[in-house]
Amino acid sequence: MRVIVLYASRYGSTKGIAEFIAEKLRQRGVQAEARSVDAAPDPGDYDAVVIGSAVYMGHWMKEAVEFVRRNRTALTGMPVWLFSSGPLELGPEIASIDDPKLEPEEISGFLEAIHPRGHRVFFGALDPGKLGFMHRTLRKLPAARAILPEGDFRDWNNIEAWAESIAHALATQPVAPA
Repeated sequence: MRVIVLYASRYGSTKGIAEFIAEKLRQRGVQAEARSVDAAPDPGDYDAVVIGSAVYMGHWMKEAVEFVRRNRTALTGMPVWLFSSGPLELGPEIASIDDPKLEPEEISGFLEAIHPRGHRVFFGALDPGKLGFMHRTLRKLPAARAILPEGDFRDWNNIEAWAESIAHALATQPVAPA
């Protein structure tokens, strides 16, 4: 079973999640690799695909959206899981990481178009030293620092449990040949 874990990551947090998922899949006996969507791999070369993107202002990164749209036909015929990395913490109007308000805008269209087996939102990380000029400038504003706290908020136990559920699904549900 060959699985590719694809990611679109601006500052490395989402890439770290993708690499962690691929490693957990390998530990469960799945041949898995993590690669950027920019590498433009052919999903048809794999038995299953996991795709994740950093989320900014409620949207997946353009590169990830374009990858899904460009490969819609191939992705529709195979097991696919999606993940989003973005919130750094829960706000007063959001009670849990599973709150539908955290779902990026593109996900509902992806659910309809490619029928993924699941979508999960994970907390991200913010290292001010890795930020680009625009985000560094934005974080100088007190209000921005309040809503963009510094730190690593990724819940590795939650991510590991999700990766293990994917490995279990792949082991118990045979994949139809392409």
